[in-house]
Amino acid sequence: MATNISSKYEHITCKVVIRSGSPAVHQLKPKKENIRNVEGITLKRVTLGVKDPNKTNKTILLVGETGTGKSTLINALVNYAMGVEWEEDVWFQIVEEEERDQSESQTTDVIVYEIFGFEGKTLPYSLTIIDTPGYGDIRGIEVDANINQRLFQLFRSSDGVHEINAVGLVLKSSENRLDDRLRYIFNSVMSLFGNDMENIVALITHSNGVTPENVLQALEKANIKCAKDEDNEPLHFMFDNCQSKQKTKKNKKALKTAWDSTKDQMGQFTDYLKETSPQNLKTTVEVLDARTGLAACIQNLRERIELTELKQKEIKQTQEALKNHEEEMKSNENFTVEVDEPYKDKEPVSGGRWWALWLNHGGAVTCNVCKQNCHYPCPLAGSPKSCEVIKDGHCTVCTSKCPASDHVKEELIYVNKTRKVKKTLEDVKEKYEENKEGSEKKLSLLETLKKEKEKLQKEKDQWLEKSFQNVFKLEQIALNVDSLSTHDHVDFLIEKMKEKGDTEKVQKLEEIKARMEKDKGLKAAFWYGFGKIKAFGSAAGKAFMK
Repeated sequence: MATNISSKYEHITCKVVIRSGSPAVHQLKPKKENIRNVEGITLKRVTLGVKDPNKTNKTILLVGETGTGKSTLINALVNYAMGVEWEEDVWFQIVEEEERDQSESQTTDVIVYEIFGFEGKTLPYSLTIIDTPGYGDIRGIEVDANINQRLFQLFRSSDGVHEINAVGLVLKSSENRLDDRLRYIFNSVMSLFGNDMENIVALITHSNGVTPENVLQALEKANIKCAKDEDNEPLHFMFDNCQSKQKTKKNKKALKTAWDSTKDQMGQFTDYLKETSPQNLKTTVEVLDARTGLAACIQNLRERIELTELKQKEIKQTQEALKNHEEEMKSNENFTVEVDEPYKDKEPVSGGRWWALWLNHGGAVTCNVCKQNCHYPCPLAGSPKSCEVIKDGHCTVCTSKCPASDHVKEELIYVNKTRKVKKTLEDVKEKYEENKEGSEKKLSLLETLKKEKEKLQKEKDQWLEKSFQNVFKLEQIALNVDSLSTHDHVDFLIEKMKEKGDTEKVQKLEEIKARMEKDKGLKAAFWYGFGKIKAFGSAAGKAFMK
């Protein structure tokens, strides 16, 4: 028997025996490379065999919590594609095991596994499996924050992945309730895709073959947009995780039953893949691009609005002083007024928005010309030119749309501040009357100040409108638009639209806010992400959780 087994797999030269016995376990040593056109982050491609461009390929994206058994599932898929049978007493591993704590994800990077050359064994197609780091890793929520960004880079790279046949939510059969942790994971996964993603299925690991009703109920309660089976339940497939377990007299019968059950479910899953059409990731890239642009644009506009309001306050203080002390100024040419003058300063990123406290790793991309924050937090870009808000060499966010060369990536952000300043009448005239020509030259200083306030208000209204439109643009294309920062931005826009008196926009924003506050997945992200402590030191966090 051993000779037959050896001859069947002798063409696979990239393997080493890592455990003898029944079954003998072989570690595959396929070709490894970094995916090109991705700057500043790690995306790996692991290729077994040689691709035949004339043959069909099916792509699966696996996502799930740390410890659900994604690595074992990947190995099972590879062995099934290779045509490994129970009687052969052999098992192949493509995922390399690492010495890690059980609560720590073995996968630290997004890895693309390509399985070529076995078409016709059990499958008529080759396989591409995208493995992601597990959500809920003990190393911190910043690990989770990077997963979506890494996948975004994979989907948008010319050398990456551009279509998917199925998204597999990997869940343990023992899940028995929809807690904050699971809601957070579901919410994170769903935020990846556009509303045209239909082929989302549940892959249940550590299964004993019994339908996991609790897991299916959890999926239903979380409103996950899963494909449905003939019973209108979330489409799911169940797998045991003991294919490589050593066979003994005591457990051999049980292991054979588990093998047969997993093989049957693997066949059903791969049949499903055979029938599914690939879904183009163009909309997914648009969603992730739009979300990045939305967050960056609204934050930038928000800071501009805040600065504008500080400038308006300074003008109002000046106007009041001129009106109240007109006679005194006539008799005292050295008369001064005290105002709160706005200015820009730089501070470490730890002083940023409350919702970004756990995302501020990686610093910010800022514009030295406009003195604005263009992307904060910016966790992945190694330099401004590789930041998502830089398109065709120019920033899409800052006021003057400056070139990338005018930007820096650092651990500092711009903040709006004020300082008490005493100004003479000449100082005020110099500040507000410079560069005035024609009819404006004949205006009184008070009229000039009034016109300056009106100009600032017009700019502020334009920025508010742009922020409002960005929120609705994202909602139209996103499967899951809710996020911590979006909630904070919506609150900000509601406040400003109320000040403006735009009741129609206030109503629309209130509807978004109400929906978000009913979203248990989003609330779970607060509870889970901030450890139920730090986030709720802020008034916004406390108000949200009421």
